[in-house]
Amino acid sequence: MRNNVTEFILLGLTQDPQMHKIIFAIFLGFYTATMLGNLLIIVTINTSPALASPMYFFLTYLSIADSCFSTTTAPKLIVDSISQKNTISFDECMIQLFALHFFGCMEILVLIVMAYDRYVAICKPLHYPVIMNRRVCKILILLAWVGSFLHSIAQIILILTVPFCGPNVIDHYFCDLQPLLRLGCMDTYVLNLLVVSNSGAICSVSFVLLMISYTIILHSLKNHSAEGKRKALSTCSSHIIVVIIFFGPCIFMYTRPPTTFPLDKLVSVFYTIITPFLNPLIYTLRNAEVKNAMKKLWRKEINL
Repeated sequence: MRNNVTEFILLGLTQDPQMHKIIFAIFLGFYTATMLGNLLIIVTINTSPALASPMYFFLTYLSIADSCFSTTTAPKLIVDSISQKNTISFDECMIQLFALHFFGCMEILVLIVMAYDRYVAICKPLHYPVIMNRRVCKILILLAWVGSFLHSIAQIILILTVPFCGPNVIDHYFCDLQPLLRLGCMDTYVLNLLVVSNSGAICSVSFVLLMISYTIILHSLKNHSAEGKRKALSTCSSHIIVVIIFFGPCIFMYTRPPTTFPLDKLVSVFYTIITPFLNPLIYTLRNAEVKNAMKKLWRKEINL
C-alpha cells in the first residue's frame, strides 16, 4: 500500500485557544531553565578540578542527554502554541522520532552507567581507581551512544514499514510510535507488540536493574563510617529520585496495549520536558560538591 501522507497535523496539548498563550509562557520558561541549568552543570564540571571523578564525567553526559531530549519536543510545542498551522512534514516527524528515542535511550544507559559507577565506588572502593579509569569511562559512554543509535534505528525501521494513506492528524504534541501506529493503513497489532517488547522492555528491565543495584549499594553502607554513609546516601538518593521520575512515566507509556488514556499527554509532558528540567535541580541542590564548585565559578566570574 502506497504512502500518501507527506505531513502530519499535531493537535498539541489542547484545542482551547485561550490556553495557547499560557502553554507558550509556561513551557518557554521550563525549556529555558532546562537549557541554562544543564549548561551550568556542564560548564561547572568541566572547569572545576574538584569534579574530575567518573561520577561527574557521566553527569556531564546526562546533562547533554537531558538538553537534547527536551529539545526534541519542547521548541516545537512552544512554536505550535502560537502558530495557526501546527504541521510537521513526514521527514521531520521521522527525525523527531529518531532523536526522541536516541536521547531517551541515551539517558537510560547513562543512568545505568552511573549506578554501576556508584556500586564500584561504594562496594569496591579499593579497586575503584583501577576499574573506573578514564579509558573505561569513555568506552562505557561510547557503548551508550552505540546502544542508543541501534535502538532508534530499530524504531525508524519499524515505523517505515507502516503505510500512511490518511487521516494525518496526530492527537499529540510530538511524533511518537503509538500515535503514528494508530494512523497506519494496516493491522498494527504485531508492531505494537514489538514496541512494547523493545521500548517497554528497555524501560522496565532498566528500572528493575537500577533499583536492585541501588538496593545492594544502600545495604552495603552498613559497613561504612557515618560520614561515608551520609555522603553516599546523599548521592544515591539523588540518583534514585531521577530514576523514579524518569522511568515511571516511560513505563506507563511504553508497556501497555495500544490504548489511549486521558493522562497520556500530561505523562508525556512530565518525562519529555519536566524531568530534564528537574534533573539539574536535583543534582545541584542535593550535592554539596557541585554547589561549592558553582560558588567558586561564580566568584571567579565576578572577580574577572
